[in-house]
Parts: sequence; structure tokens; C-alpha cells
Amino acid sequence: MSTYFEELQELILADARDIYSEIVVDHAMAPRNLGVMQDANGYARVTGSCGDTMEVWLKINADVIAAATFVIDGCGPSVVSGSMVTEMAQGKSIGEAQKIAWRDVPNALGRLHDAGKYCDLLVQIISRQP
Repeated sequence: MSTYFEELQELILADARDIYSEIVVDHAMAPRNLGVMQDANGYARVTGSCGDTMEVWLKINADVIAAATFVIDGCGPSVVSGSMVTEMAQGKSIGEAQKIAWRDVPNALGRLHDAGKYCDLLVQIISRQP
């Protein structure tokens, strides 16, 4: 027997799936790589024109991004974009990660409204790493 809140949550998720891709909903419900990395050897902090501030930590081994994490004080789309871009950066060389373009993140996510401004901010963070 489901509760009122479980039914409400299902209705909200159904509405979200009508608007956003399943990948976006998945990253929104379970963001990847969210949190501070204690043993990072790369770090950046950027505040976008929208006011969102993101911090990214990288663990780089032999010019390859072994791990990437982030925290953000922004909205849902920026969390989803941070989750995706850290996934995209892991396993890439610094040079490859710097080639991630702002449009690559929304293309990987599918339907994400107003994604450009968030993804552009996130790509700037990754490209500033040493």
C-alpha cells in the first residue's frame, strides 16, 4: 500500500520524464561524483553569471583524470550538468577533457532546458585545470 507522498513522488517523476530525458532524471535523482575530494591534486572554483558557484576537484595520475568530484550551490540543471561533465572527464587526459565543448554535455544528457549556460560554466572549470 503506497502512501500519499509515494504517489505524489511518482506523479512528479512522471511529469519530469515528460519534460526531461531519462538520463537527466537519473542524474537528478542520483548525482554522480557529488562531494569534496580530500586527496585531489586539481581544483577550481567558478561563479557563473547566474550566481551558481561550482567547485570541482580532480585526481590526476600521469596526465589522466582518475576521478572528478564537484559541489554546487545551484539549481537542478546545474547539478545534473556537474554530474554528467565529471563522468565525461574521468578517464580522459587533461588535453582531452579540455576539448569537452559546452554542447557536449547537453548532447549527452538529452532533453535539458537552458542547459547551455550551465554546461558552459562547467566546461570552463574543467578546462582551467593544469
